[in-house]
Amino acid sequence: MNIKLKCPICGGLSHPDFIKYEYWIHCCDNCRHRFLHIPQSPQYTAQLYTDSDSYFFGGEAGYLDYTSESELLINHGERYARLLQKYTKPGTVFDIGSAAGFILKGLTQKGWIGKGIEPNPTMAAYARQTLQMDVETGIFEQYKTEEKFDLVTMIQVVTQFYDVRKALRITHDLLGENGLLLVETWDRESLLARLLGSNWHHYSPPSIVNWFSIDGLSTLIEQFGFEEIARGRPAKWINGSHAKSLLRYKFADITGGSLFAKMLNIIPDSLRIPYPSLDLFWTLYRKKN
Repeated sequence: MNIKLKCPICGGLSHPDFIKYEYWIHCCDNCRHRFLHIPQSPQYTAQLYTDSDSYFFGGEAGYLDYTSESELLINHGERYARLLQKYTKPGTVFDIGSAAGFILKGLTQKGWIGKGIEPNPTMAAYARQTLQMDVETGIFEQYKTEEKFDLVTMIQVVTQFYDVRKALRITHDLLGENGLLLVETWDRESLLARLLGSNWHHYSPPSIVNWFSIDGLSTLIEQFGFEEIARGRPAKWINGSHAKSLLRYKFADITGGSLFAKMLNIIPDSLRIPYPSLDLFWTLYRKKN
C-alpha cells in the first residue's frame, strides 16, 4: 500500500506506517502526526457509537462496563473544575462526547452549569435519566446552535472525531468572548509510547482516528483561533475490571497471553488503579478575540 494522504495538522503528505488490527496507520512525512484513513462522514461515528453499545459494554479496546467507573469519572470532572479555578470562575460548559455524563456531573458539582452531546443513545439517556444531565444524543460535527459557552471540554474525545478540523471550527463558534477549551488525550510521544512503538496500547483503530503529540495538538488547535495558556499531566484512575479487559485484549495474540489473562483474575474488579499519567496530557486554550 503506497497511498499518500494529506495530514490533518500541517497539510503535508503522509505514508502508510504500520498496520494495526487490519487498519493502516499513516504518518505525516513533515510533522510526524499519525492518523487513520477514514471516510469523513457521520456514518463512521454512527457505526462505532450510535448503532452499537459495544464500546461501552463490550470490553476489548473499550469498556467492559463504562457505568462501573462512575465515581472515578465524576471525581475526575471535579479535579478539572478545581484546576480551572486558576484560570476562570465557574460559568457555562459544553461537554463534547459526554458518554454517561460523569465528567459533566463532576464539573456541575463544582459550580458549572453544563450540557453536552453524546453519539451513543444508551449513554446519553443514562446521563439524562440517572444523573439529570442535559446531554443531547447526536454527532458533534453535525451540531448547530446559537448558544454560547464559557468553556468547552473534550475529555478523551479529540482523537475520535471523524473530521477533527470541522469539530474545531464548531468549537470556536460555540465559545463566547475569551472562552476556554480544555482537552485531555493520550501523548503519542510519551516515553511508554516510544518504547512500545506500534504495540502501544492506544493504537486502537477504528475508534481512534488521530494520535497527537502535545505540540502537534497545539499546532492544530491554534489554527482555529485559539492560544494555549496551560498544559499538564492529569491524575487519572480506572477500576480493576477495566484494566483487566484492556490487558486481555492487548495480550490476546501474544505468546503466553492466555496464561497472563488467567493471572489477571487475582485483581479485584473494584480496585482503583492509577492510569500511567505520563501517557496522558491536558491542554487549556483561550479563544482569541
